Amino acid sequence: MKRLAEKNRSKVIDLLTERLAFERAGVKLYDAILARMESSAEEEVVAMVDQMREYRNQEWEHEEFLEEQIRELGGDGHGQTELARLTHRESLGIEEVVFDPTSPLPHLFHALLTAELVDNAGWDLLVELADEAGDKEAKKGFKRCLKEEEAHLVFVREAMERFARRDVLGEPAETPAGP
Repeated sequence: MKRLAEKNRSKVIDLLTERLAFERAGVKLYDAILARMESSAEEEVVAMVDQMREYRNQEWEHEEFLEEQIRELGGDGHGQTELARLTHRESLGIEEVVFDPTSPLPHLFHALLTAELVDNAGWDLLVELADEAGDKEAKKGFKRCLKEEEAHLVFVREAMERFARRDVLGEPAETPAGP
C-alpha cells in the first residue's frame, strides 16, 4: 500500500476510509436482511441464508482489511474523511429501505443490489489506482476483495431476478446458485 500512498497519502487514506465506511454500512445491511430472511417461512428464502451469511462475513473481513491498511498508512480507521461523510449520506436511502420493517424482502434485495453495484465500483477503482501506481501488493489485496464483491453482486442480482419472476410470472423463486 505504501507505493500507492507515495502518490498522495491523504487522498489514498480518504479513499480507503470511504471504502471502510461503505463496508461497515454493508455489514449492517446484511445483518438486517439476514434477520428478516431467518424469520421467513419461504423455503427459497431460508435456503439463501447460509450464502448471505458468508457474504456478510466477507464484508466484515473487508472492513478489517481496510482498517488495518488505513492504520498502516498512519490514518484513523474510525476517522471521518470527506469521502466517508459522502458515503454515509449516500447510504442513508439504502438503509431507510432495509431498516424499514414494512419493506418486503424483494425491496431489501433491490436496495442491496444498489449497494453491491456501488461496492463493486469502489473496489474496481482501488484495483485500477494500485495498478497505475505499480503497487502490486495493494492491487492483489484489492483484487481479492473485488472478486468476492463480484460474487455478492451476481448472487443478489440472481435473487432479484427470481423474485421478479415469482412476482411477475408466478414462477417459484428458486434459490440463487452459490459461487
